[in-house]
Amino acid sequence: MRLDDRQWAGLLLFVGIAQFAIIGLTVAESVYPGYSVSINYISDLGVGPAALIFDPSIILVGLVVLATAWFLLRAFKDRLVSVVVALAGVGAIAVGVFTESFGVIHELVSLWTFIFIALSAILAMRIVRPPFAYISVLLGLLSYAALGLYISKIYLGLGPGGMERMIVWPVLAWGLAFGGYLFASSPSASGTSVTP
Repeated sequence: MRLDDRQWAGLLLFVGIAQFAIIGLTVAESVYPGYSVSINYISDLGVGPAALIFDPSIILVGLVVLATAWFLLRAFKDRLVSVVVALAGVGAIAVGVFTESFGVIHELVSLWTFIFIALSAILAMRIVRPPFAYISVLLGLLSYAALGLYISKIYLGLGPGGMERMIVWPVLAWGLAFGGYLFASSPSASGTSVTP
């Protein structure tokens, strides 16, 4: 089986996001005694008993997102989308390297990652067809809305950890769906530019 650039982008993104959702989050939360998805931040996993699981997983997803950006550029020739996706990948790597113990540096790289991955979802509308283009925008906007609430310390009864997950899960869902879309689509289903 020979994959084209678009399919490589999709395969890498799907596998990278899936491993992070399953290993970086679910397994890491499970091995962290007393961990609460409501009370604890996601980044608590990077400095506690689950650090050896979480940190390599988020660094790996960052590396895979960087590779995805390269293949997206080759497939679609859309520099804006590729650069924004690459910036999200760099942010994810930085989150794994500059853990919570780095204080404000960690907060900045986490914010960077949240901003650029949600923007990636929104800008994906430039290279995908409706209705997925609309779904991409919606998931990016949901992530931004949750980020605004989180920064304002409005947790809607979910706690800080729960609201942080409302930032992350829409873009994880988008990443899985986008990866599948790219991997499964034929050359006639996507091209260098898409007009809704």
